[in-house]
Amino acid sequence: MRNSFELALDHLGRKIGGLPVEVIYEDDQQKPDVGKQKTEKLIESDKVDFVVGYIWSNVLLASLKPVLDAQTFLISANAGPSQIAGELCSPFFFSTSWQNDQTPQAMGDYMNQKGVKTAFLIGPNYAAGKDMLAGVQATFKGQRDRRGADQVAGAARLLRRAVEGARGASPMRCSCSIRAPPACSSSTQYAQAGLKGQIPLYTAFTIDAIVAAAAEGPRARRSRRPAMGQRPAQRRQQEIRRRLPRQAQDLRRRSTARSPTTPSASSTARSWRSTATSPRRTACATEMRKANYASVRGPYKYGNNHFPIQNFYLQDVVKDADGNLTLKTVATIVKDSQDQFHDKCPMKW
Repeated sequence: MRNSFELALDHLGRKIGGLPVEVIYEDDQQKPDVGKQKTEKLIESDKVDFVVGYIWSNVLLASLKPVLDAQTFLISANAGPSQIAGELCSPFFFSTSWQNDQTPQAMGDYMNQKGVKTAFLIGPNYAAGKDMLAGVQATFKGQRDRRGADQVAGAARLLRRAVEGARGASPMRCSCSIRAPPACSSSTQYAQAGLKGQIPLYTAFTIDAIVAAAAEGPRARRSRRPAMGQRPAQRRQQEIRRRLPRQAQDLRRRSTARSPTTPSASSTARSWRSTATSPRRTACATEMRKANYASVRGPYKYGNNHFPIQNFYLQDVVKDADGNLTLKTVATIVKDSQDQFHDKCPMKW
């Protein structure tokens, strides 16, 4: 995400709205209290005009109030807690990614289309993981066994328990919503349990080009390649090279020859390039609501709560012409998806 943000600034001449940009990076260490402290520092000491980023939903929730109290714009490039999509929505908050429930909801829809009757739902035991499990449950019509995992080892143990139960059930599907690095471990455990090719693993946010390569490893046995054959639900992302080839090539070089990923497609620099010329905050908000910029993941629009209304796609893990693992879009699961919490947001515009 940092690489893509810097890349976008370079292509904008390091200016937004004609004004030079200074970027200050802080590390929240994946800890809500540290994230809140660093956010307060950015607001009170550095007096920034925009706070952007936030990977972890629990960190974002802890950091939200200082930013909004200061009436400073906060743009989340990843985290999308249900609370902010609903009663905590604000004219100063925008998301360039998703609301946490949306992608798992799309996967639940796809599992219905495939006739899945029973599923184990596994996710990390924190704000985003709970949203994601709730997202699957909002759309999936079959029988569900919901589990929460506190850490990587916990995720692996839960997956083993799930597959042990899955062996005696038919038809059975495992639906897994685990973020990296647990994604690598869970994919490997799934393959090592001998279920690859027997019981499908449907995922959300678990696999991208980087995670797939890490899960496979340089010496992965062909019969146990855990990433190959997985069918994740995602926004469209790998067509970046066709949309903006020069930018994607630059991104590959900056990322040690890695493929563009979902977080890189949520880079926020382009989303507010025209807002800096607006002297008033209300004018800035009005401009950002248009989402009028060349997004590498394709066009989208904003709902009343400032979360994107967008398509979600089914993707396959495949090898590209260079032999590298990547994601290929094979179907559209849902069009113009809007999160289920927008009606709890009092904003209207």
